[in-house]
Amino acid sequence: MALLDQIQKDMVAAMKAKDQQRLDAIRMVKTALTKAKVDSNKEFDEKAELAVLSSLMKQRREAADMFRQGGREESALAEEAEARIIETYMPAAPTEEELTAAIEAAAGETGATTVKDLGAMMKAVQARLTGKRVDGKVLSERVKSRLGG
Repeated sequence: MALLDQIQKDMVAAMKAKDQQRLDAIRMVKTALTKAKVDSNKEFDEKAELAVLSSLMKQRREAADMFRQGGREESALAEEAEARIIETYMPAAPTEEELTAAIEAAAGETGATTVKDLGAMMKAVQARLTGKRVDGKVLSERVKSRLGG
C-alpha cells in the first residue's frame, strides 16, 4: 500500500522538522486510513483510500465553515491548513476545461435537457472524471447551471 508508506515517510519528516501542525494532520490521516482498512472486510484499494481522504477533506471544510460562523477565525484557519495537508495525498482536481468538457460530453451522451435529468447527468460526468478529485457540491452546481436549473 503505497499511500500508507508515503504517509509514514512524511510523518517521520514532519517529526524531524518539528512541524507539529503537519505531524498532527498526517497522524489523523494515517489513523483514519488504518481504521477504515481494519473495519473493511473487503480489499482496501485506491478507491477506498480516496473515499476516506475525501471524507476527511469534507469534514475539514465543514468545520472551518462552522468555526467562521461562530467567530473563531484562527480555528477555521487551522482546519483549512489540515485540509491542504490532506489534499496533498489526493489525486489532482480536473481543470475547468476538463470539467466543462466532461459536462458537455455527458449532456450529449445522456440527452439531458432539464433538471429532472440531474441524476443521470451527474453519474455520467463522474464516470468521465474517474481518478480525479471532484467536489460533488461544485459539480452538482455546474451541472444544474448547464441544465438551466
